[in-house]
Amino acid sequence: MATANPTTNYSYCSVNATICDGTSCVLPDDNFNKILNTVLSTVLTILLALVMFSMGCNVNIKKFWGHIKRPWGICVGFLCQFGIMPLTGFVLSVAFNILPVQAVAVLIMGCCPGGTSSNILAYWVDGDMDLSISMTTCSTLLALGMMPLCLFVYTKTWTDTDAIVIPYDSIGISLVALVIPVGFGIFVNHKWPKKAKIILKVGSITGLALIVIIAVVAGILYKGSWIISPQLWIVGTLFPAAGYSLGFLLARVAGQSWQRCRTVALETGMQNTQLCTTIVQLSFTPDQLTLMFTFPLIYSIFQIVFAVVFVGGKLQEHNAAEIPGQALAYKSA
Repeated sequence: MATANPTTNYSYCSVNATICDGTSCVLPDDNFNKILNTVLSTVLTILLALVMFSMGCNVNIKKFWGHIKRPWGICVGFLCQFGIMPLTGFVLSVAFNILPVQAVAVLIMGCCPGGTSSNILAYWVDGDMDLSISMTTCSTLLALGMMPLCLFVYTKTWTDTDAIVIPYDSIGISLVALVIPVGFGIFVNHKWPKKAKIILKVGSITGLALIVIIAVVAGILYKGSWIISPQLWIVGTLFPAAGYSLGFLLARVAGQSWQRCRTVALETGMQNTQLCTTIVQLSFTPDQLTLMFTFPLIYSIFQIVFAVVFVGGKLQEHNAAEIPGQALAYKSA
């Protein structure tokens, strides 16, 4: 931008301008955020792989294979993931009358598969880890076909479906980054169960911290995108809450145990926000991104907030159950 000289009537450009015609100038691109984003993405990917390795240390291969052979729980999760979530996103977009380009971002989020963060949180709420990891793996694999189908059904009201780019390579990388570390974890649990328990404890704490770090880093990197309409904030708040609630309800109606209901709820509400961000960046112009790019960040924050409340409630319940037992042991001593 041109800088006005207070003592004269003409304009001049900053000394580091790359193009200047006396009235306007173009400054060189600031690559700091781009470089920081690349470095952090690499570090976080490696850490996430290590965390998923530790989560695999809690998976019993017989139970895991049992979910694959009798996939009733997986089918319930599939219905939640690619049935409830896209429909909920569509209903919220229409109900709050958000801009078409914002509605598309909401629907992209609803059509994404479950994120690996759900596996970490499933451990903390005493969920079914075998079901959690099998559901995440299957939803990521099925997303290769279900994402284009769901986006075709729901987004044609607002945009040409061909304009949305599905990053199949990113989905493939997510699948590999999930399956390989978990596979190693399952092997370690099978061969060295005592060591696996130690790895699991360290990894579960690291994973919970990692979820918070990712949210904070995203907020800092994209701090210039937070000025958006109140309706989008409301949708971003309600959407994950609806996912958790409806996922739990459907699993309960399907006759699943409380443990599996918690697992399905987390798998439904906890979406792969990184994949959504990638699709949005690939599919829309810079002007459109200013209106919609913040939505994945808002969803990510509130899905973590509600999940932490969920975890906190479960831990409080667990501690309350332990106290009477400790008091009884003390009296008997």
